[in-house]
Amino acid sequence: MTGENALTGLVDLHCHLDLYPDHARAVDAAEKAGVFTLAVTTTPLAWRQNQALSRPTKYVRAALGLHPQLVAERSGELSLWKELLLETRYVGEVGLDAGSRFYRSFEQQKQVFEEILRCCAKAGNKVITVHSVRAVKTVLDYVEAFLPPTSGRVVLHWFTGSKSEARRAVDMGCYFSVNQAMLLNERHRTMVLALPENRILTETDGPFTKTDNRPSEPADVLAVVNMLAELKAKSPQSIAVLVRSNLRELLST
Repeated sequence: MTGENALTGLVDLHCHLDLYPDHARAVDAAEKAGVFTLAVTTTPLAWRQNQALSRPTKYVRAALGLHPQLVAERSGELSLWKELLLETRYVGEVGLDAGSRFYRSFEQQKQVFEEILRCCAKAGNKVITVHSVRAVKTVLDYVEAFLPPTSGRVVLHWFTGSKSEARRAVDMGCYFSVNQAMLLNERHRTMVLALPENRILTETDGPFTKTDNRPSEPADVLAVVNMLAELKAKSPQSIAVLVRSNLRELLST
């Protein structure tokens, strides 16, 4: 995160590096670009390889996840997730998904998410990137109930809730990681514009988003910086500095 060049001071707080065709190359590319990258995982079984590849780097960190969309098939891995939690500060991707494809497992998702939050609260000092598709209110209810503000930091990834839900999340101390797809949606742009600047972070969610008709990589978070700069009528450099400052604050406790 050092240096004044925007390209080498970027932040991708949510990227699935292990889902690219060449995982090691994806990690190396993020490192060479100088992009602070949180490499999220979708199952605990994926974490050790992510950790092994990220450990020697300066900029890449591995997060321990159990994706809500996979809970129906992978809830049995929760015990492994608990075992690995003490080995990392970073947690994700976790959360809830009440979309039509995954609603059948919603009750099971809530049980798993509650346990994850309770474990994070007990361990303390975790940074948690959270999925909340069609479930923002429930996610915030669970965070409020099971993760005291002094026990961890929540980053709402690809947040698509309402302005009132965003205000509630802000009051609870949450951060928001913003990507290109969000900023191409007028309603979401309006919501992002209303967020306090000191709670905004950037992400790609690669490879699930695209840049120039290819899967986005961490360096492509520059496009998010440029879009945020346009939205807020500021320079890209000032947005890059702002996001780096927010990341330092997120990690400071």
